[in-house]
Amino acid sequence: MISNFKVALYDINLTAGSEGLLLPPYKGSTLRGSFGAAFQQIICSQKERVCLKCMLKHTCPYSYIFETPVPPGAEVLKKYQSIPRPFVIEPPEDTRTHYKPGDALSFRLVLIGKGITYLPYFVVAFQRLGELGIGKGRKPFQLKNVNAVNPMTSEQWPVFNSIEGKLLENQSYTINGSQIVEYARKQYGQPSQIEIEFLTMTRLKYEHNFIKHAEFHIIIRNLLRRLSSLAYFHHGHELDVDIKQLLVKAEQVHIVEDNTRWVDWERFSSRQDRKINLGGIKGKITYEGEMSDFIPLLVLGELTHVGKGTVFGMGKYKLH
Repeated sequence: MISNFKVALYDINLTAGSEGLLLPPYKGSTLRGSFGAAFQQIICSQKERVCLKCMLKHTCPYSYIFETPVPPGAEVLKKYQSIPRPFVIEPPEDTRTHYKPGDALSFRLVLIGKGITYLPYFVVAFQRLGELGIGKGRKPFQLKNVNAVNPMTSEQWPVFNSIEGKLLENQSYTINGSQIVEYARKQYGQPSQIEIEFLTMTRLKYEHNFIKHAEFHIIIRNLLRRLSSLAYFHHGHELDVDIKQLLVKAEQVHIVEDNTRWVDWERFSSRQDRKINLGGIKGKITYEGEMSDFIPLLVLGELTHVGKGTVFGMGKYKLH
């Protein structure tokens, strides 16, 4: 089903500089926006504001990572100007806003498919961002180290530290779909009831509208849409699942208890020069029904997130 899918997770550990750091409570947008600008600064040779107009868009690392164009000849999503990005930035779960000089700040980076090979670019860009500064007042920080992690086994491997100043290993420490399927089988078996906890604001669309009550089939529709696109564009193959059959089964799963709520969140887009409302649902919801076919997909979705705004860390959930 998902055996060829690949993800790699890295903990990015920073140290606040001599001026400390002033960051918003939800740091996903700040980390993504500032990091994207630093990435473009070190990569872009044409200085085009919009990658779609650039003749190098199909070979440029920045374009591929941040404004992923539809490849020539692609048969999927032809009507879209861009496709899902091959990364997710998971901000810290706490709402701390003030960091004193020397304080630590950590967040997680998820790379997907071909995007895993671009890890060196991410490391260099985070180093550059440390020089440029982040948050209110653009205060500097130091990239202390980067560790590869496997949340299914709790293993960690150092891949970069500021003392060495280089990647310590060439291995990418990827987690593949076969490992995820095996983990799902051992960890969850064949449950008839599951609980999904939305840890960050989750924006799920159904029939062109963002929903405030997450029916199970809506989660599966959004998850299949995202995973199918990530497989096709960032792995070079289609997701081997019977989508119609899965959706029929998903519609037979019902809600037992819903403790989710809608949370509003507004971010400022420097590219669009305006504020954008990116609210979503948070909280726990319990489902009952035949779950066996969905568990591997849901476990993979824990790593890749689901819904809109995933590059900001939105759509993160935990399966219980």
